[in-house]
Amino acid sequence: MAALETLEGLVLESILSKLGPRSVAVVACVSNRLRSFAADETLWRAFCSQDLDLSGPVDPDGNRCASFKLAYQIWRESFIKYPWQLVMRTKRCWSNMKDWMAGNFAEAHGTLQKGASESEIEEVEKNLGVKLPLPTRLLYRFCNGQDTMNGDVSVRERVSLLGAIGGYCFYDHLVNVHLLPLTKILEETRQCRRQLGFSTRSKLIVVAVSYFVEKFFFLNCGDGQLFVGTKNLTDGEMLPCVPQASIRPPPGDSNGVLQDAMLLWLEEHTRCLQSGLFQLREFHKRKMICLFPEAPPSCTVAITNGVKVRASSILVPELCDLNDEGGDKYWFAYSIRLSLSPEGCMLDGVLHNSCQLYSRHWIIRAQENVVSDVRGEAVIGKFPLLFPDEEEFVYESCASLPRTPGSIEGSFTFIPGRLTDQKGRQFEVEVARFSLQVPSYIF
Repeated sequence: MAALETLEGLVLESILSKLGPRSVAVVACVSNRLRSFAADETLWRAFCSQDLDLSGPVDPDGNRCASFKLAYQIWRESFIKYPWQLVMRTKRCWSNMKDWMAGNFAEAHGTLQKGASESEIEEVEKNLGVKLPLPTRLLYRFCNGQDTMNGDVSVRERVSLLGAIGGYCFYDHLVNVHLLPLTKILEETRQCRRQLGFSTRSKLIVVAVSYFVEKFFFLNCGDGQLFVGTKNLTDGEMLPCVPQASIRPPPGDSNGVLQDAMLLWLEEHTRCLQSGLFQLREFHKRKMICLFPEAPPSCTVAITNGVKVRASSILVPELCDLNDEGGDKYWFAYSIRLSLSPEGCMLDGVLHNSCQLYSRHWIIRAQENVVSDVRGEAVIGKFPLLFPDEEEFVYESCASLPRTPGSIEGSFTFIPGRLTDQKGRQFEVEVARFSLQVPSYIF
């Protein structure tokens, strides 16, 4: 430490910037000169940014502090009962999600609530007879879920598609998953215990819900795993939402940080949003996060004579019946997007400015065995007419499999021009094979 006293100011500043906040605090105790350098605002601004993603000196409640050093100190004291590495990671998880929401989905961003207090968390734990895993406690300290299902009917309708997890729709089946605040966790968990016959000593609590078609996510406060209910939820049948091996650090990993499925789940969901795998889609003139994958390899692409077909699928756990050994055990929804290139449809050396779908051919496999070979007119009763530079024609449907993994591939028959004014021979448009499988992370 004595050697630090003799260093030039710029050199000393450079060394302190490479130390962690705890080491800088120790250095500050050596002398008045070192204390002065260790209190430099530029230094603590960097620590606040690196550790807590803070651009300004604010405390955990958003109140402005007199300095970045004071802000950092308040944060450390506010979360003193938690491992600091876990605090930083959890704060980063919410910062990433909130940043994406603010930039892309402001309506949903506005539903995210401020963090809950320790006393509020303890009250819910007391009423439900559970202890939340540390990562989940921290998640609620930073953000107490979404305020989307309170108020009168008109308010609920306005925010009904603003679930932070999002969902999917096909036919009249609409799912949109909201993150529950603590008060709703208490309410929904009690209701599920009554209706499903769960023991009052059960460690399962409801943390996320879809209210259109019901879909429930349960956190097991005992082992930290997250589950989603199936068609047989009344019998307690659920699917894990996160790979079990990922939940806790490997034995003997002294550098590992305790992690539960809730934290991993939200981190993975945010990565999917940031990467563009999940995107916004308009439904009844309102935006929602759509869980049909939009990027390869989960979304396949094929172009034939200028007609582009994009296809992807998603597991529909709320329809799955894991007890049905002979038939509809696994259910998947799939999304097909059709568009025509800006140049139009090229067929036999002739360019056409439109083409129209006439029929479809699907080959559905389960573990490489063909379980269905379907031919029929139209798609969901429609004959989409494609023009250059128009928005994609999008439709969703569903399929069931007796076992997984599976796949769908096939083709569409198109007519150049339109069905009532055919300009040439009909032609086949490829639908590249896309998978039907239970994913590692279920949303």
